[in-house]
Amino acid sequence: MRLLQLYSIAAALLAGAPDSFRIEQVRGYPFPNELAASAAGSKIAWAFNEAGRRNVWVAEGPDFAARRLTDFQSDDGQELTSLAVSHDGKHVVFVRGGDHGSNWERSVAVNPGFSPAAFKVQIWCVPFSGGEAKVLADGDGPAISPRNDAVAFERERGIWAVPLDKPGQAKRLFTARGDLGSPEWSPDGSRLAFVSNRADHSFIGVFTSEKDPILWLEPSTSRDSSPRWSPDGKRIAFVRRPGAGGVPEPLLEPRPAPWSIWTAEAATGAGRRVWKSAETLRDSLPSTHGGVNLHWAARGRIVFLSYADGWPHLYSVPESGGERLLLTPGGYMIEYVSISPDGQYLVAAANTGPGADDIDRRHILKIPVDRAAPAVLTPGAGLEWSPVVTGDGRTLAFLGATAQRPPLPAVMPAEGGAARTLATEAVPADFPAPRLVAPKKVVFPAPDGTRIHGQIFERPGAGGKKPAVVYVHGGPPRQMLLGWHYSEYYSNAYALNQYLASRGFVVLSVNYRLGIGYGFDFHRPPRAGSQGAAEYQDVKAAAEYLRGLPQVDAQRIGIYGGSYGGYLTALALARDSGLFAAGVDIHGVHSFTSERARALLEPAYEKPPDLQRALDIAWQSSPVASISAWRSPVLLIHGDDDRNVRFSQTVDLVQRLTKAKVPFEELIVPDDTHHFLRHANWLKVDAATAAFFERVFRVLSTPGPS
Repeated sequence: MRLLQLYSIAAALLAGAPDSFRIEQVRGYPFPNELAASAAGSKIAWAFNEAGRRNVWVAEGPDFAARRLTDFQSDDGQELTSLAVSHDGKHVVFVRGGDHGSNWERSVAVNPGFSPAAFKVQIWCVPFSGGEAKVLADGDGPAISPRNDAVAFERERGIWAVPLDKPGQAKRLFTARGDLGSPEWSPDGSRLAFVSNRADHSFIGVFTSEKDPILWLEPSTSRDSSPRWSPDGKRIAFVRRPGAGGVPEPLLEPRPAPWSIWTAEAATGAGRRVWKSAETLRDSLPSTHGGVNLHWAARGRIVFLSYADGWPHLYSVPESGGERLLLTPGGYMIEYVSISPDGQYLVAAANTGPGADDIDRRHILKIPVDRAAPAVLTPGAGLEWSPVVTGDGRTLAFLGATAQRPPLPAVMPAEGGAARTLATEAVPADFPAPRLVAPKKVVFPAPDGTRIHGQIFERPGAGGKKPAVVYVHGGPPRQMLLGWHYSEYYSNAYALNQYLASRGFVVLSVNYRLGIGYGFDFHRPPRAGSQGAAEYQDVKAAAEYLRGLPQVDAQRIGIYGGSYGGYLTALALARDSGLFAAGVDIHGVHSFTSERARALLEPAYEKPPDLQRALDIAWQSSPVASISAWRSPVLLIHGDDDRNVRFSQTVDLVQRLTKAKVPFEELIVPDDTHHFLRHANWLKVDAATAAFFERVFRVLSTPGPS
């Protein structure tokens, strides 16, 4: 059946649902990201995606009246990233184009709107006071000079620069081997630190002028990254990891990923180690948001993030070296970290607070750099993230939401106090906030006893047996929350869960192991993913929890998810069609052996000792290994410019399902990526998902012949 027919049938079936609303309404919210502040004064800027129209917005204290600064009015899929305000607050710089959440080709242009004219990934500049936005140069990864005169950026494997007041006059700053990136200006703007990636090793370099040789900081066979200048500009801190190579290690045995923090003299390049991780799994290089989150703070402290005590926490060490100090003790995680203009404290998002359910929320913490005294600035039932402190030190700006109100920017006194939400006028008048449900936290056991958190979306008051859906997030290092999500991708999922609930479904969003928010052992479990899919038991347990609810029709439980959630959807349908009656698999991985084993299968004299066993387990952990048991219908959705999961994963699955005579439907989105950068394509995906479940479950709920 064609999708347009499917949509019309679903609309007819669902007409008259008392709390229902159109998908266009619940997806009509503006989504803010890229929040930034100037180094001086009280100016902030953010990017808003308003139904595909992405623009820069700004506000300035003390009133912080929000206003739109740019005028891009097409749903053309051109994202805005790397937003920054110049140090003097006079300009806003940003990147337009590309797909910066991808695994490859991040800086390659996208064209999901089929424009005959090619798009480019470009650096733009617009006056904060208002005026014409102009293209400074083709490129990515901009860094504004503290002198407010130039922007350094990445282009053609090199570091370039362009004057802020002379668009189109970019030039390569210098020539050096390797892939050059991560430009970092010194505090006075006279020098530029950067990373030279040379495949199996990398260096930190310092460029001063065309007449001065490049200075390499304590070069070695290691991989160096994340250069951070000291406040006085005399030294640079950086992260060091071992270089590639060595005897191939067993693939199925977890092993530490050691790392260390070094500092080097910016005048001579001479360096020394100031801290080294322990040889433990927990103290390995962190992989949550911001990674190491390295900052050279005030009071002679260097700040970083580690999982050493079982949670992603902030620590600091003396700049001269010594023992690390835990800054954020407790059973919670830290992410979205930024430092105050004076370097005296950090602000971050954390899943902690006075509320009993705060482990499934985010609140802003204020954290001194030299003692364990974190303070929750935004307690309550809302969610807050991406905090920044204005240059004058007076105001904390952040993004926040509730269960009903979509994400918006907000400000509050940096010392604490009442918060004020900005740009409320950007929310459309027909956004159905009053009709959205507050998701309910539930906790249920997996077969091995692990406690699994989830959120139930259910419209109150409806009687009778209801169809149900398990939602499975991607990542997998993600956590779904008790309100609108801080990721645009998962904010869409939250909206779709609300939409399904309004249509009479019971939706359970499951936070399975491999996800974040519940500690290291939950995040890094044994025998998970391609090494045994241990996390699938959590997904199955979610469906069994739904089946045990008196209001749920056990014969009408579906499942959907995207990316890694698509993988788990396909695995559920392949292994347990008797439990999962239908599913929507959105750009999922279906074979680990084709997606992740290429490098392992390349010719090499030395091989990991457990290579064949690892490949066998990877195959058994893949949905394609259980095709013979797959019976439930599935809708497959994929954009064919996907840069996170190869489109071939779905092409291959279609052939296997066809041969096995498994009923399936397709929604293929030409030229869009993993993140469906066009708003119109998200609407199509969401509408198709809801319509598929409605049609299939209406059929299943009809009594068969006696």
